[in-house]
Amino acid sequence: MTPLTASFAGRTVLRVGYGALQLERLHDRRGEAVALLRRAVELGVDHVDTAEFYGFGFANDVIREVLRPEDDVLVVTKVGAEPHPGGRVPLRLAQRPEQLRAGVEDNLRSLGVDRLAVVNLRRLDTGPGLRPEGDQVVDLDDQLAVMTALRDEGKVGAIGLSSVTLDVLRRALPAGIVCVQNAYSLVSREDEDILGLCAAEGIAWVPFFPLGGAFPGLPKATDEPTVRTVAESLGVTPSQVGLAWLLHHSPNVLLIPGTADAAHLEANMAAGEISFDAATLAALDAIKSRSNDAPIG
Repeated sequence: MTPLTASFAGRTVLRVGYGALQLERLHDRRGEAVALLRRAVELGVDHVDTAEFYGFGFANDVIREVLRPEDDVLVVTKVGAEPHPGGRVPLRLAQRPEQLRAGVEDNLRSLGVDRLAVVNLRRLDTGPGLRPEGDQVVDLDDQLAVMTALRDEGKVGAIGLSSVTLDVLRRALPAGIVCVQNAYSLVSREDEDILGLCAAEGIAWVPFFPLGGAFPGLPKATDEPTVRTVAESLGVTPSQVGLAWLLHHSPNVLLIPGTADAAHLEANMAAGEISFDAATLAALDAIKSRSNDAPIG
């Protein structure tokens, strides 16, 4: 059995949390969004990943309505991008120091708090998606300077990184990094060296796109014959196998699978209780890793 809890930002949390991105699918059914997040808390979720630009503020608004102080849920947000309504991609980069500060202020306002527990700086140096160009190419030191200033001011509790390379993580370590979010899954494991450094440094590894396949052309864990065979033998779904493998792979892995469906939410949480014997784990480990890089749009 894998440990069900892990250390994150100075506290102990359940290793399966909730990613709020998918709440935007319920934008026109707010009551369902509220009920879904409340159900997540009832199931034990004690860390939620969000961003001001998720659903143009909708996810944060729902979180603000649902979560109460007594729920003791760690809310992790991010900066480095902002909504771009009407754009070909409804998101644009916001990497400059003044934009990072504005992003923190926006999250404080929309979440209705005076301090953000953890803020991830999304660098976009690696993984699928946009890449910084022009004035959005900003030196890491300049970004960390504003993030640490915000922490010193009490507006940010702890700093994380997202979509970064091994070199960027090494450079950032003196700033006190508590988590790294990169695209990573059973079928896309090119960041193994970064995961290893995080484990050695006591940094939480929080993979996004944990099953791969977020964009066309990216591999999907659920398409793997071995994953399907294991799922059938255990009486679970291929998605649950992909999530459970991540938890078995390294003790510092925390999951933030997102969904807009209550049954799917319960299945994601149940993945934390799946055990693999040595032969099954070896078979899953032997699955070939492929590139996780792909553009958006």
